Amino acid sequence: MTENMNKIGEMTYDGLITDMTPSVAVGAGTIVGGDTDTDLKRGALLSKGENGKLQLMKEGGNADCILCDAIAVKAGTEVTVPVYISGCFDPNKIKVAEGYTIKEADKDTLRTKGIVFKAAIRY
Repeated sequence: MTENMNKIGEMTYDGLITDMTPSVAVGAGTIVGGDTDTDLKRGALLSKGENGKLQLMKEGGNADCILCDAIAVKAGTEVTVPVYISGCFDPNKIKVAEGYTIKEADKDTLRTKGIVFKAAIRY
């Protein structure tokens, strides 16, 4: 007889997604490693270059999507990763390059793609 009541995994709520509108949608993107190995965290805001490849959002970047899961990217490699292409996210959980702050223009660009920001209610 098959056992249908086994625990197969766990999920810990991290507060990244704060609402179901707009709907969360996941796509795929390719991250290109830079000169050094890089660890990207879940919730990293990624920009898309003219070559269509993704990198961590920094000055001069074109905000595009949000990384679904943490990943280690080796220098000089390309990695295909799952990314959020739409959804409602907590701006306090979004990660960008050191020294960079998300600008209103970035939020406007993301909004046209179906990504919006709304802080989670904390009790």
